[in-house]
Amino acid sequence: MSATDPLLLRDAACELAREAGAIVRRGYGAIHAPEHKGVIDLVTEYDHRSERALLAGLAHRFPGHAVLAEESGAHHGGPAGAGAPVRWLVDPLDGTTNFAHNYPFFCVSVAAEVEGRLAAGAVFDPVRDELFAAAAGHGATLNGDPIRVSEIARVEDALLVTGFPYDVREHPESILPLFHAFLVRAQGVRRDGSAALNLCHLACGRFDGFWESHWRPGTWRRAH
Repeated sequence: MSATDPLLLRDAACELAREAGAIVRRGYGAIHAPEHKGVIDLVTEYDHRSERALLAGLAHRFPGHAVLAEESGAHHGGPAGAGAPVRWLVDPLDGTTNFAHNYPFFCVSVAAEVEGRLAAGAVFDPVRDELFAAAAGHGATLNGDPIRVSEIARVEDALLVTGFPYDVREHPESILPLFHAFLVRAQGVRRDGSAALNLCHLACGRFDGFWESHWRPGTWRRAH
């Protein structure tokens, strides 16, 4: 099997997400002393512990692959480094504010790009023991079972979910009008603080729609 095969990358992402998730789960329920990356943007010791485990696991399994990590930025493995065909995108703890307050909605997210295109990924919710995974051309699963999106087509019948960027206090005018428009039209709107899990719940039909702005790889600090 090729080192760029989506199924191989998916299986590796699943293993890594579970390993890092076990570290995060051990910290759930503890009293935390988070640091501030921004006014409302937190990081805990478990973000760092989880990321170190992910980086070590990737370096061991795929020493020539590149990595973009939420806390420590870009890593280029081996002599191929920056020109590697595979780049991993890792968020060691998506939903840090929830985790820091012991609100049970957070996850570990691991994905792989091949030649700039997403090929595989896994998101692990350690509280519910739910592993979402996908590989290009092979669909998506929850704990190994196939999933599919909702068939609800009207906003009036839909349960929606969103997130706010970290600069919402400075620029509420760019966020709140759209939130209000959906709030008064949809069946319901939720905002629970982990975009990765929100998207997984969308993928398995728990939510019917999702929106959020200011997204691109490497900008986790400005959106969650």
